[in-house]
Amino acid sequence: MNKLSFSRVGAMSKLPPGFRFQPTDEEIVFQYLAPKIFSCPLPASIIPEISISKYDPWDFPGNSADEDKYFFSNKEPGYQTANPSSRAAGGGYWKGSGSDKRIICRKWKPIMGMKKTLVFRKGKHPLASRSDWIMHEYRITILRNITCNSQLRKNYQGSLIQIGNWVLCHVFKKKPSTKTEVYVDRPRFYDYVTSEIEDTFSSSCASSTSSCLCLDSSVSSEVSSNAANEETSTINV
Repeated sequence: MNKLSFSRVGAMSKLPPGFRFQPTDEEIVFQYLAPKIFSCPLPASIIPEISISKYDPWDFPGNSADEDKYFFSNKEPGYQTANPSSRAAGGGYWKGSGSDKRIICRKWKPIMGMKKTLVFRKGKHPLASRSDWIMHEYRITILRNITCNSQLRKNYQGSLIQIGNWVLCHVFKKKPSTKTEVYVDRPRFYDYVTSEIEDTFSSSCASSTSSCLCLDSSVSSEVSSNAANEETSTINV
């Protein structure tokens, strides 16, 4: 890395507090990468040039290991592995994930941007382990033959060629999910019904028991009274 590249590494830290460099895909491709490839002035010199293949993602230059980082990288030897969807880097490699995304701007046709998503794997294949580091790699492409027939244009994916050797990489660490499942033991409708039935049944039983007790008392009193009367009659005889 030359002195100019080193000086540009700290450019992001010069942004005022509260400001973040968060360009859209279209801005990355047509406001930064395309001017870089065609040697045109950039909106701001805040994206450094580094060799992606020489770093593990947590060792990239910057103020914080976990902050989003943007870099221009040249396709030097060793950057591309035998697998076109993989990128050798540091103590592992970046492995492609999913299909590439097209980025189009009417003013720049027939040039278009392509966005590839890669995930860093630590170690060597096939024992490498997946990490939480993700890279979006942007490149500029054009159709191999603009004057081709319409049928070939529909199948242009295989006819795209990259312009220039520069790519722009957005590297960031996937944040862990903050969603936690909280179980709240709320009473169910069945519980309400059951509880109401039980309360009703208990009240009924209590009323019945009370009535039975009252009845038993009156019966006992009546029996005692009858017995006393019979005893009095017997004495008189």
